Amino acid sequence: MKKIALTILVLALAMAAMAADASGDWSGSFTPEGMETSPAYLKLKQSGAALTGSAGPDASQQWPITNGKVDGNTLTGTTSSPEGVSYKFTLTMDGDHITGNVDVSAGGQSMKATLDLKRVKS
Repeated sequence: MKKIALTILVLALAMAAMAADASGDWSGSFTPEGMETSPAYLKLKQSGAALTGSAGPDASQQWPITNGKVDGNTLTGTTSSPEGVSYKFTLTMDGDHITGNVDVSAGGQSMKATLDLKRVKS
């Protein structure tokens, strides 16, 4: 029984070690429903299940990510612009590609948007 438990533990640790790390810079597009696509840029840092960093329209205009979490290949969190626009995201990471949905809210209004990002290679 101990051998089976040890084998399961080793496999679980190996799978966790192989899990992709979201840390790095990501560049791509932000597309609100019914509107034109605009640029998007995320600077992410993953530490275990915690996700921190920032997001914005480009590398120089960034807003801190709060409540960031990683669960497998799912990334969640929130960021807000200085103008008070809130962006709550649920994204899926597949290698060097992130896609997903964003709930945007400001002044009692809300809309849906999508993100499509690729890892910025150094």
